[in-house]
Amino acid sequence: MNDKVLFWFRNDLRMADNPGFYEACLSGEVLPVYILDHNIDIGSASKWWLYYSLNKLNDSLQNHLHVVSGDSESIILDMCKTYRIERVYWNKSYEPFRINQDDKIQKELAEHDISTSTYNGSLLWEPQKITKSDGTPYKVFTPFYRKGCLQSEVPRYTVSAPKNLKLFKIPKQYGIKDLGLLPSNNWYKKFDNHWEIGEVAAQEKLHNFINSGLNGYKEQRNYPFKKNVSRLSPHLHFGEISPNQIWYTIIEKIGNKDVDHFLSELGWREFSNYLLFHFPNLNEINFQRKFDDFPWKFNNELFSAWTKGETGYPIVDAGMRELWQTGYIHNRVRMIVASFLVKNLLIHWHYGRDWFWDCLVDADLANNSASWQWVAGSGADATPYFRIFNPVIQGEKFDINGEYTRRFVPQLSLLPNNYLFKPWEASKEILNRSSVELGKTYPFPIVDLRETREIALNSYNVIRGV
Repeated sequence: MNDKVLFWFRNDLRMADNPGFYEACLSGEVLPVYILDHNIDIGSASKWWLYYSLNKLNDSLQNHLHVVSGDSESIILDMCKTYRIERVYWNKSYEPFRINQDDKIQKELAEHDISTSTYNGSLLWEPQKITKSDGTPYKVFTPFYRKGCLQSEVPRYTVSAPKNLKLFKIPKQYGIKDLGLLPSNNWYKKFDNHWEIGEVAAQEKLHNFINSGLNGYKEQRNYPFKKNVSRLSPHLHFGEISPNQIWYTIIEKIGNKDVDHFLSELGWREFSNYLLFHFPNLNEINFQRKFDDFPWKFNNELFSAWTKGETGYPIVDAGMRELWQTGYIHNRVRMIVASFLVKNLLIHWHYGRDWFWDCLVDADLANNSASWQWVAGSGADATPYFRIFNPVIQGEKFDINGEYTRRFVPQLSLLPNNYLFKPWEASKEILNRSSVELGKTYPFPIVDLRETREIALNSYNVIRGV
């Protein structure tokens, strides 16, 4: 029990139900390390979250978290040599770069007689263990989840936080501030009013959701002004809470359509990671290769209007402004704004992928890749390309009284409901009475919905050979 071991924190920034850290603490004195790897891209909003999450973790570790930036492979080996560390522990990542990196690090450490132990701390089911009867991976969600996952072994049971921590400390060359996670300007300050970060906050959010959001979840989760979504996605991405903790806390509730549906949403997270594991180019290459010939048309002016929430379509603009102000978009609205970009504006999903990656606090390689391909129609089990969300109808249906839209597009707050999602149809008298001047206080629509729908469908026919 006097062995010195290193635990490598990654996207598992928690104490409880951290299987790798738990086992490391049983084996000896632990050096907890976080490496900001220069080989891995992190979006601006995610860096903001990471900064505060690391600080919370460091508090839990009694200020013993050692942070450093650079190449993980060389840093870990150097630490092991310098501090005579005999074993390295970490939880697996199932992203393509991390898989290859882990393999290299394990081989390098083995050559220096340093042993390694790795664990699954991020998924309910390891993707290599779920296959069809012929051994090939699933490509459709329902059989993946119902036949593959639910008919497999139950998810790993949770473990408690380690007790009687035995941590050893080394001279710090870097503090968390020195990682440069926060930009020099203060654009991120607006996020502070919307989020509590860290392991404790994640648990509180889970229990608040169970108490006030789970009942009615299946139907009400589609309405952005309601509180029937958990907003746990950034906590899950950074590992402040594990999917196993959520699964077993939720499953204790009396089974009904809301519980089942919420668990299936965790299943969709599994499916995204599963797809990325088995198809490691998912972030770059169309899953359905016929979309390689799709006639996308990038227009910088239209794209800029979309990013700024100035499209002239209120539900789209509300979503994009929510993203800019909070680092988050309600899931229903994510689909609406994404559909508008790839279908009404005919802009390649890569542009939306990259914007979300930089602006979302829950930006996740698997989810971001799979979700954009799903909306674009090019993904696995994707919505058909010809299913084009009409932002007027979507707004009227899912933001019935306009509470969400008026919150993020206050310029339209005085418009009557029947014109809120189509202000261009309001009379001049109604617009004046509502303090709306189209083209000045709020933009005219940047494209015509009917025309762009027809263009999108004709473009789709090109790759169908019609």
